[in-house]
Amino acid sequence: MTGTIEPAADLAVIGGSGFYQLLEDTEHVRLATPYGDPSDAIAIGTVAGRRVAFLPRHGRHHQLPPHRINYRANLWALRSLGVRQILAPCAVGSLRRELGPGSIVVPDQVVDRTSGRVQTFYDEGAVHVSFADPYCAPGRAAVLKAAAAAGTEAHDGATMVVVEGPRFSSRAESQWFAAAGWSLVNMTGHPEAVLARELALCYTAVALVTDYDAGIDAQDSVGQEEVFRVFAENTGRLKSVILRTVELLPQSRTCQCAEALHGLELPFQLP
Repeated sequence: MTGTIEPAADLAVIGGSGFYQLLEDTEHVRLATPYGDPSDAIAIGTVAGRRVAFLPRHGRHHQLPPHRINYRANLWALRSLGVRQILAPCAVGSLRRELGPGSIVVPDQVVDRTSGRVQTFYDEGAVHVSFADPYCAPGRAAVLKAAAAAGTEAHDGATMVVVEGPRFSSRAESQWFAAAGWSLVNMTGHPEAVLARELALCYTAVALVTDYDAGIDAQDSVGQEEVFRVFAENTGRLKSVILRTVELLPQSRTCQCAEALHGLELPFQLP
């Protein structure tokens, strides 16, 4: 149904390509924000006694390409519902031979190679938010522990470069990214992570490798059909890790994410 819901949720999952549903027996809420409409209605259900919101990043029918997603509306809507912790599964290409298709990776750094995307809530005033460590440390630890408990290997740490899309990288671009020491290529991780930080939300990316990017060797190149196929084959594993992470993630926040806005004078009141 569509409407308002009380109580709402303190944790959210933003689903990426091929990840359009997480929970059964949910209620749906549509929210208007000062930044426009979110990608879709937000589903709210219960996991291990916690109220969890689920938002499909691209919309439930994958109608929104990466550069057309209203990231500000998505993050603002989730905070308005009471969300303070976010798990963000996403599809990525690999720049490392050892991270093959089907690998689950928990990044610890991000590089922005997008262009033209609105990437801040703070268009007025001097609001400079620390982003040295983009992802929530307790969130990352919970994902790694959940993967181990689920019998799934998760690789700890990687730099994810986010490109504008919707095209895939050229072979030269891919080789450049790999030479820089980066491990994963993605199209949605920025500005999503920085907008979460600007709202003092905990944000943890959980990357599923769907392909080797074009620069791995002369034979490899990536196509949409392959990406969707590999993601579909591994969605069950990824959902299992996400749901177990919900159970393990501490509800009390003692991380730097929660302190991100302390001492800053904001030009508006947060929801």
